[in-house]
Amino acid sequence: MFSSGSSGEPKGVILSHRNLLGNMEQISDCNLIDSKAVILGNLPLFHSFGFLVTLWYPLIKQISLVTVPSPLEVQKSLKAIEEEKVTALLGTPTFLRPFLRKAKPEQLASVEFTMAGAERTPAGMAEKWQEKFGSMWLEGYGLTETAPVVSVNLPDPEDVEGQVFKELGQRTGSAGRPLPGITLRFVDPDTGEDLPYGETGILKIRGANVFSGYLDDPEKTAAVIEDGWFTTGDLARLDEEGFLHIEGRQSRFSKIGGEMVPHGTVEEAVLKALGKEDAESPVLAIAGREDEAKGESLVLLTAFSCDLNELRSMLSEAGLANLWIPKIIKEVAEIPILSTGKLDLKAIQILAQD
Repeated sequence: MFSSGSSGEPKGVILSHRNLLGNMEQISDCNLIDSKAVILGNLPLFHSFGFLVTLWYPLIKQISLVTVPSPLEVQKSLKAIEEEKVTALLGTPTFLRPFLRKAKPEQLASVEFTMAGAERTPAGMAEKWQEKFGSMWLEGYGLTETAPVVSVNLPDPEDVEGQVFKELGQRTGSAGRPLPGITLRFVDPDTGEDLPYGETGILKIRGANVFSGYLDDPEKTAAVIEDGWFTTGDLARLDEEGFLHIEGRQSRFSKIGGEMVPHGTVEEAVLKALGKEDAESPVLAIAGREDEAKGESLVLLTAFSCDLNELRSMLSEAGLANLWIPKIIKEVAEIPILSTGKLDLKAIQILAQD
């Protein structure tokens, strides 16, 4: 399977039968998708999420599967969900966002849960989804290199008479708990040393689902796999109850005045300040470029006109730290995205540098 290439050239990810079957068993062991489920399959099969979870998993586990050619065909998906009584909807936030505007609650009445992955759920989207449709929004995390699922939120277990401790299955804003058989480490981005539990560091993963290497590229393979541990390039942490929180890609941070500034957090703040959180497709993106005084400065790309001084004032009033407020705005025709719905980080960086 080829990686999305969001931060560079796509890489050929070698996934063995053991990787794929192992991930299926890991998904099965958490009991999220039972044998009575009806899954909607509309994700592209060149994408590891669609390939494993909406094709091979239902085929091998003998679960009902309803297929639609493309996640962009919202009306066809809605018709399939309503007519075939789909109970499990899977997708990326980018592909699922149009449902909030176009779908009526009764069209999704049969859906018990929506599993979202491949990109971080924007702030507030899960709450809006659950309020409108009444079904659970369960965010997960994965990569092509992990076949792909690493963690997922689950429904809260039912209360048991006499229980002393109430276990949680999900935590909004997290990517859930790791699947069975997956081991995680967090290392310092600068020194590579293991960090104590709860601290944010570069996430490393080990398990039966972890790939063996990149196609015809031993150099890139050696850079990310060592002693069976796969270095993801994501900054993450575990909270006190074992939920995984993805803080962002290492490449999606800028070091400004010695402080690590997350691009995704700044994007969310700008969207909120401008009232554009509900845009169906990406309308802005943050990138960094070199700055002689501070090391880096933030560039805000927008697909609309925006006054820099007004925006800086709004962000300052909202409590955003001065270092985190973009100094440059560049209006572009559109924000580059990939066919998977993810931001095309390489193209965004080129626009920011230009």
